[in-house]
Amino acid sequence: HVQLVESGGGSVQAEGSLRLSCVASGISHRDPCMGWFRQFPGQEREVVATMDDYGRTRYSPSVEGRYTITRGKDNYELFLQMNSLKPGDAAMYYCGVRLNSGCPTRPRDFSEWGQGTQVTVS
Repeated sequence: HVQLVESGGGSVQAEGSLRLSCVASGISHRDPCMGWFRQFPGQEREVVATMDDYGRTRYSPSVEGRYTITRGKDNYELFLQMNSLKPGDAAMYYCGVRLNSGCPTRPRDFSEWGQGTQVTVS
């Protein structure tokens, strides 16, 4: 079965940086659409950044220019470099995978999720 494991979250001061990692296993689809999402307390999950099977990326306007999504060599690793972090970026961050064609940005279009990693910015 599909398993996603995120890591790299933690506590950082404003303007600091963190790098999140996600390792996916059990996926037979080559170069699946993958993305990072975040969820604030009491709110719905929202997209942060996605990458499709061609390596094309899309970012939420709230993070563009500060965050960078990249993929590992085997395409089942996903990273999120977060720079210039703000207190408003503090949230639970999730890695998501879409097993069907296309690479939308709505969380509901992603079927597989990791357990999340907490990011705190003070």
